[in-house]
Amino acid sequence: MRDTPLPYGKQWIDEDDIAAVAGVLRSDFVTCGPKITELERVLCDYTGAAHAVALNSGTAALHAAVRAAGIGAGDEVITTPLTFMASANCALYEGAVPVFADIDEETYNIDPARIEEKITPRTRAVVAVDYAGEVVDADAIRALCDAHRLVFIEDAAHAIGSKHRGRMTGSYADLTCFSFHPVKTVTAGEGGALLCDDGERAYRAELFRSHGMEHDASRMTQMTAEQAKEEPWYYEQQMLGYNYRMPDINAALLISQMQKIDRFIARRKEIAAKYDAAFSGMRGILLQKRAPWSDAARHLYVIRLDTQALSCTRGEFYHALRDMRIYSQIHYVPVYYFPEYQRRGYGRGLCPVAERVYDSILSIPLFPKMEDRDADDVIEAVETLCRKYRR
Repeated sequence: MRDTPLPYGKQWIDEDDIAAVAGVLRSDFVTCGPKITELERVLCDYTGAAHAVALNSGTAALHAAVRAAGIGAGDEVITTPLTFMASANCALYEGAVPVFADIDEETYNIDPARIEEKITPRTRAVVAVDYAGEVVDADAIRALCDAHRLVFIEDAAHAIGSKHRGRMTGSYADLTCFSFHPVKTVTAGEGGALLCDDGERAYRAELFRSHGMEHDASRMTQMTAEQAKEEPWYYEQQMLGYNYRMPDINAALLISQMQKIDRFIARRKEIAAKYDAAFSGMRGILLQKRAPWSDAARHLYVIRLDTQALSCTRGEFYHALRDMRIYSQIHYVPVYYFPEYQRRGYGRGLCPVAERVYDSILSIPLFPKMEDRDADDVIEAVETLCRKYRR
């Protein structure tokens, strides 16, 4: 048994990251300063997007995307149930209605055929989640969105650095949202970003993240440029916005992390390849399918228990791993299982594939600072339990 627990995910912070944050703390701006603009330029350069808007979380990025897309009360937004709740909550924030489409049982991503079944005259957007970093079938989703005049929002919280047919995530959906939580590929501590090629949508997101405030006299509606010269303190609230700003402290950390993203992704892929070799063909374990169009950055490594081959429940397997100091996690409880959604009339049985997958999946440790012996411990623990519980 291991001496110390192995978490399913963990940030990698070096002295250069600490120095970057310390540099901001010694500067004139700890928020609303130049690091935000610098970060947004870095994200555009990395992804190929024309515009990036830094925000204080991936959830804020999703909310900003829905607002920037003009989605409002009574509109419908199709998304997957096998995701973090923010993928659906972003619609609720604007008075829209989340509609859950089932997933593909092999990739665990939203199934385009199921999306099509859910489209109605009220549908305005699709929020497609790159589950575990595995990129959605963007060509099929784009075709559906174009045919029905829908906005394609990619929830790429897991997928910075992933590619779709060689194109970097962030460069092909109408709006792409990233998360920089500590377990993600790169971290800002907390943070998110919205990327797009539409300048007007980016501008609306910028207003939205800062209370809807406009300081640019050329864009004001109640004051001329000449008047603004006389009252330089004046600003206008042009929409109902939020305080979704990312502080410069977080931006500096993320800029530093972005210099190492390719190394982080390469190490994630190495560990995932080690797992693939060990688990492929292991009786009792099923693996997420790698789609031919997706070059995944491998945010999560998800195993699925073959309940026909094993005599244990997922819960028993989870706790047995934990007893061996291997800490797994479940990604995710279907969103509509939660009381908030039950109160809104959603019921179990909506997406039977997602529910079936949820019952048998675990995310095992995967993060770039893991050593080979850590991965070997995980493999040994899973293999031991498969032998123990084999029917």
